[in-house]
Amino acid sequence: MHEPVDTQYFRHPAALVESADVGPRTRVWAFAHILPGARVGADCNVCDGVFIEGGAVVGDRVTLKCGVQLWNGVTLEDDVFVGPNATFTNDPWPRSRRRPEAVSPTVVRRAASIGANATILCGVTVGTNAMVGIGAVVTRDVPPNAIVIGNPAHVAGYVDVPAQPAAEAYVPPSGSSPTRVRGVTIHRLPAFEDIRGSLIAAESGRQVVFEPRRVFVVHDVPTRHVRGEHAHRAQHQFVVCLKGRCTLVVDDGRCREQILLDAPTLGVHVPPLVWATQYGFSPDAMLLVLASDVYDPGDYIRDYAEFQRLVIA
Repeated sequence: MHEPVDTQYFRHPAALVESADVGPRTRVWAFAHILPGARVGADCNVCDGVFIEGGAVVGDRVTLKCGVQLWNGVTLEDDVFVGPNATFTNDPWPRSRRRPEAVSPTVVRRAASIGANATILCGVTVGTNAMVGIGAVVTRDVPPNAIVIGNPAHVAGYVDVPAQPAAEAYVPPSGSSPTRVRGVTIHRLPAFEDIRGSLIAAESGRQVVFEPRRVFVVHDVPTRHVRGEHAHRAQHQFVVCLKGRCTLVVDDGRCREQILLDAPTLGVHVPPLVWATQYGFSPDAMLLVLASDVYDPGDYIRDYAEFQRLVIA
């Protein structure tokens, strides 16, 4: 058992800590090296062989497993987990003995997790509570709560959301069904077929509970890309996947659910102050959106932290 060599935090005798800004109750293990100017918060666990460069910022209760390097410009917020040998960068065009004029900042938001051997390209932000899979190569921002995997990393799901069967399976043959997310309902739209073809209908005041004032269609979305990622302050939306399939994630700040839209007879009402994201588009997907008002940039909430403050206040 090693005795603390500092009254504020634990430092293994084989660790080299040159920073004067290490928080209380943090534990720094063998062969870790923390340079002058680095900032490490309270209650962190800095495992063997970790390197933290001056200018890197580590929040409270962060876990850095063995072999992690954090460079100047990397910021980890509170409660972040970084798995063994995860790699961060801070220069998009590195050359030997040529220092960049300015580093590209990388931010990992609160409670996010980075899997072992993942690579995080400089300049990206990993969103709050997101999960980066083992070995993923992250080249774009990761949405809050998203699970990303692969090279390049793409959204494969969302945390705390069980995979849902086709929405057809849990919507009555006619009518609507509530979800666990406040105010969000799934509607079965009436369909008519005969020798002339098929027709699917929706009426304002029945399936669509508001008077639409704007219509738009999302299509030709690359499979790995994500759409939406915002809430509205006052606007209602009604979404239908006319062709192909995509997955809709709805989040009221306390509860999150995902709905597979794979039939044009399914519509989802998304009320104000619900965070909505769409991902997993098939190549032929066409997503129809009816909105209760004309386009107003001020009605959008695009920052998830701001959204949480509004709905959980």
